[in-house]
Amino acid sequence: MPIINRIADFQADIAAWRRDLHAHPELLFEVHRTAAFVAEKLRSFGVDEVVTGLGRTGIVGIIRGNTNQSGRSVGLRADMDALPITEASGKPYASTNQGLMHACGHDGHTAMLLGAARYLAETRNFDGAVAVIFQPAEEGGGGGREMVEDGIMERFGISEVFGMHNMPGVPLGRFAIREGGIMAGTDEFIIDIEGHGGHAAMPHLAIDPVIVSAHIITGLQTLVSRNVNPIRQAVLSVTTVNAGTAHNVIPRTAQLKGTVRTLDESVRRQMEEGMKRLAPQLAEAFGASATVTYRHGYPITVNEPAQTAFAASVASEIVGEDNVDTNIDPMMGGEDFAYMLNARPGAYIFVGNGESSDLHTDAYDFNDEAIPYGVSFWVRVAERLLPAA
Repeated sequence: MPIINRIADFQADIAAWRRDLHAHPELLFEVHRTAAFVAEKLRSFGVDEVVTGLGRTGIVGIIRGNTNQSGRSVGLRADMDALPITEASGKPYASTNQGLMHACGHDGHTAMLLGAARYLAETRNFDGAVAVIFQPAEEGGGGGREMVEDGIMERFGISEVFGMHNMPGVPLGRFAIREGGIMAGTDEFIIDIEGHGGHAAMPHLAIDPVIVSAHIITGLQTLVSRNVNPIRQAVLSVTTVNAGTAHNVIPRTAQLKGTVRTLDESVRRQMEEGMKRLAPQLAEAFGASATVTYRHGYPITVNEPAQTAFAASVASEIVGEDNVDTNIDPMMGGEDFAYMLNARPGAYIFVGNGESSDLHTDAYDFNDEAIPYGVSFWVRVAERLLPAA
């Protein structure tokens, strides 16, 4: 079954909504205009229930089918927030909010889910209920966690949940997915090193934390190259080094900051334990001390096998089996849809954005030609999971 004709008919409307959202980006939980726009559209479509203020500024719309013999409800999620980037796309609908930009396509995600809500509210050719979830603060704020903690799964009886993201480089008319870990857990660390300051011309009287930092940075890389099973994935990047204020002074302290990315919980624990063991011992070898602060960020985004196979089959109905990659390489970026997948079984899929600029760049733009594919996917997920009685 290809793209749904009715959805193709109002693609221009969805694109107009998307461009309006693109021109008015908002950050994290401060998506007040965006949320009001979404709520107004949902009400105009005749959505049965529109609940605002979930996860601070999130929205859930409930669309009931023609029957409810199953009593089931499925969740479809889109993210709404933008990024602190100054846009350089040159598009006529470019950001009007200086220093803010929809550089990840959340404007497109929101518009596509609105399009699906419009269609489902018109047709209602399913048994049960569809919860359309519009989430704030994906870009680092953990809005997915806050919506889950607000009880959306229990309140709306959601049994399965699905997410979708556009992907530059994946051709238009194609989807990509994989079973298991598809997006990484995103952890952060700070290592505080204390030595003994002194004159740069008399290093033998000091304990140089800069030298200690260099050895710790090198040593940490062995956690990936010599501790983690080579067929597993892990990334450890030291991204900030701070020490000293003058060219002739050996400082007393130094500080390292960075990130760890993993796709397996056992590897995640192994990286944290190894860092907390290795850094203090290396510092001690030089007569210094080191303290590791390790902070867990977004969980690993894990696609359940049954829901992954189901999502792939739905995508195949729309674009053909040959246009669905079911074994895309996992990505080491993070995604807070992981919190929803931890709460309910589901899957996260990529829809092709064509040869566009990369995500999180100032020239990126969501491809409006992807809209019919994304909206058709959402609709078919709902109709196949909740077949009309």
